[in-house]
Amino acid sequence: MSQQEINLLARLLDESEKIVAFTGAGISTDSGIPDFRGPKGVWNTMKPIQFHDFISSESVRRESWKRKFSGELNIYKARPNIGHAALARLYDRGKLQSIITQNVDGLHQLAGVPDSHVVEVHGNATFATCLSCERRYELGALEEFFKEHGFVHDCNECGGIIKTATISFGQAMPEVEMRLAEQHSMECDFFLVLGSSLVVYPAAGLPQLAKTHGARLAIINEQDTDLDFLFDVKLRMNIGEVLAEVIAK
Repeated sequence: MSQQEINLLARLLDESEKIVAFTGAGISTDSGIPDFRGPKGVWNTMKPIQFHDFISSESVRRESWKRKFSGELNIYKARPNIGHAALARLYDRGKLQSIITQNVDGLHQLAGVPDSHVVEVHGNATFATCLSCERRYELGALEEFFKEHGFVHDCNECGGIIKTATISFGQAMPEVEMRLAEQHSMECDFFLVLGSSLVVYPAAGLPQLAKTHGARLAIINEQDTDLDFLFDVKLRMNIGEVLAEVIAK
């Protein structure tokens, strides 16, 4: 049955002209980044930090940065895997309209997909910004400061709080990115979900939006989701291995 599903996926990819990929943590686990909600997910062993707590407590900010620069969550040192590379090939062929990603690792861009074609609905953990003036800070310099002083300094420009450019629990979703994600979902003819549990809304509602506007749907994910009934193709296999086969070099 799996091979039949793989063959169907390959045919749908070949027939489609406006493909949107929707990626979650599962596509990046082969790059050494743990997922967040699986059986061994980060949030099963480590309580997430709420946005309100981050901005209101110096001790919480220190804990957040400690986690950031620990080996377990050192996302910004990860590198793309064969799944990211396969999507980049699909983009190079002019078939991939955009990637909508829940991930914050920047690996799609490192694989060769331009920033302009990656919609990051949960932000990006590979750099930081000031919450007040939005000045950008590179993590390498912040990590050196943290290791020396045990905290991250405030913004050099305005004195505001510096935070990784991610959307934390309790923080508002980025309006521009969500509008783009919805637009791309409505315009695509094939919507490919890769490694997402489809439980975090509003982003998890995008497959339904795409289907409502006529797109075919496929999902590759290790576990079942509550939205599997929407999909024309469902595969419980390794994402990179499947994509490497159906998006041949």
